[in-house]
Amino acid sequence: MDALGCISSFFSGQTKRSKRKFQTVEMKVRMDCEGCERKVKKSVSSMKGVESVDVNRKEQKLTVTGYVDVNKVVNKVKGTGKRAELWPYVPYNLVYHPYSAQSYDKKAPSGYVRNVESTFLSPPNRTDERYTTLFSEDNANSCTIM
Repeated sequence: MDALGCISSFFSGQTKRSKRKFQTVEMKVRMDCEGCERKVKKSVSSMKGVESVDVNRKEQKLTVTGYVDVNKVVNKVKGTGKRAELWPYVPYNLVYHPYSAQSYDKKAPSGYVRNVESTFLSPPNRTDERYTTLFSEDNANSCTIM
């Protein structure tokens, strides 16, 4: 059955190329003026498979949507002479410690912090458990609190 499939694909003109997935690529690109914005937008929109291009110069953000490869988009933007990297920020309310030294970035747009893995312990799920263990007889330090 495999040989039959190979022969039929040969005569039908199909090849075994991997199809690109529809995805959204967000990048941080340094843009100072409308000319920079226009240059980046024109170069990326000329790529094959691009559905839409959104440029936000205030946040220094480029959003490309379509059937594109992430590495090809990054290389295309770098080809314009602009410094480009994948979007490194997340909204600050999604980070456990948004103002720690690792995640706080002065250059981040308002409402965003750098996306880093947290090395801190996660908070307890229930506050009832914390209070019951704090004032139990098994706690050696409970007399100093009371």
